[in-house]
Amino acid sequence: MPDKQNPSRYTPYAFSPSFAQELARWAYSLVTFLLLPVLLMVLAYKLLTGKNSFGAKVVQRYGFLPHLTHKNGVLIHCVSVGEVVAAAPLIKQIQTQHPELHFTVTTTTATGKAQAIQLLGDSVTHLYLPYDTPIAMANLLKKVQPQKILVTEVELWPNLIHLAWKKHIPVHIINARMTTRSCRSYKKISALFTPMLHKLSGICAQGQVDYHNYRQLGADASQVQLTNNIKFDQSLSEQDKLNIEEFGHLFDTNNRNVIIGGSTHEPEESTLINAYQELKRSHSNLLLILVPRHPQRFDKVAQLLQKSGLNYIKLSDASAAKQFSADTDVIFADKMGVLKPLYAKANIAFVGGSLAEKGGHNALEPAMLGLPIVMGPHIYNNPAICHALKEAGALHLVSDSEALTQQLHFWLDNTELAKTAGLAGSQVIEQNSGAILRTYTAIFSA
Repeated sequence: MPDKQNPSRYTPYAFSPSFAQELARWAYSLVTFLLLPVLLMVLAYKLLTGKNSFGAKVVQRYGFLPHLTHKNGVLIHCVSVGEVVAAAPLIKQIQTQHPELHFTVTTTTATGKAQAIQLLGDSVTHLYLPYDTPIAMANLLKKVQPQKILVTEVELWPNLIHLAWKKHIPVHIINARMTTRSCRSYKKISALFTPMLHKLSGICAQGQVDYHNYRQLGADASQVQLTNNIKFDQSLSEQDKLNIEEFGHLFDTNNRNVIIGGSTHEPEESTLINAYQELKRSHSNLLLILVPRHPQRFDKVAQLLQKSGLNYIKLSDASAAKQFSADTDVIFADKMGVLKPLYAKANIAFVGGSLAEKGGHNALEPAMLGLPIVMGPHIYNNPAICHALKEAGALHLVSDSEALTQQLHFWLDNTELAKTAGLAGSQVIEQNSGAILRTYTAIFSA
């Protein structure tokens, strides 16, 4: 690990790239620099056609960042909601141990920003990560002046990493993910990718496959540690508990069988609606909760529900609790930040992005709340998590919409088996805890 007084003591800082590797890095930097005018033209087109506006996201992604009062802290990049949720407990751990360090959290999505504000409040500063051009990333480092940079999962940006390396700013990839498919792709550009790895201060691999693939790509054994997945260390915050209690008062679902679709994409909502209509014939007390992943799709999902003829209520409606009754078919969560308390209202969870080919979202949230989980075949975002849950019997994978309906039917008819599956998920989380402490130690050990 880097020495705070002499960061060059750590091996990666002594890395000397070959001529071919340096040429590859310069070629990448040149391409990203030349792309900047293209990006500006795209922005101009969107502004002229009314498809965008000069919001903070647009301005900051092009490298125009505000003046910051907090500097010399930790810069951590989280792509979107899932990465923010996973990183938040680690951030709080570091804040407890090092209150002098201020965090600047970058995301690339507005939903990621909203999640950071919800979970971390004003204890952090939020910025949108600029595009990986030399000028934009140099300005980011100039504005933030971080002591350390933490990057979550798979967000490897060559210009950011190179500029930090030149300034002797340690960069750690935390909860590092490297699928076998990605490993094969990166091997094709090894002249660029391998020297970038050597400029990292540490790689905290979330699973054995990830550890192996980073080593295959040329990362040194002293760089990579198997810290396991920090998502396993998720727990209910005090705010989560308050939200669960509030939803308990708003919606009395004790006499209902409740299926929830969490973080859904197109066409998963329509698949769940069709499954609900079929299952309702044999389970008259059935209730469906739909929680789309992205707020920009709320209107489209509302149209689907309207066409279905089902009796639904919108969570954004101030009178939603009064409208809820034994005749309610669907609770439509058209607002952000409510997934955990809604999982707590359910008996069975479908985790989205898995029938739709999006790689599957976080299955640990419903597992933490003791729910049996069903997902589609696309789980490449979190293969280790899904494998552990599947092996324990907590997660059932289905190939298509028909198989999904059959599995939901099975668990509705066999409630004790469903409860056993849910308990198995809770045990998996308990058995795999400790990744946050291992990651913290890897970042701050001398």
